[in-house]
Amino acid sequence: MRRLTEEEIAKLATRKGVKENAVRNFLSTLGSLTPMEAGMNVSQDARDYKWNAATVKAIRDGINLAKF
Repeated sequence: MRRLTEEEIAKLATRKGVKENAVRNFLSTLGSLTPMEAGMNVSQDARDYKWNAATVKAIRDGINLAKF
């Protein structure tokens, strides 16, 4: 997967209702993960850190964006 630009991450991290630091921190690591690893990690982290649906959606949208 490609690394997202700071602008792409900022757009996702500033959506209404998201935990900005969680989105920024997670999406900044995408360049070193496969799509499958990223999907498993976001699921686990969402449970561990009790992320809300908006945060998980923003991260999943970032993962999908990084695939292309």
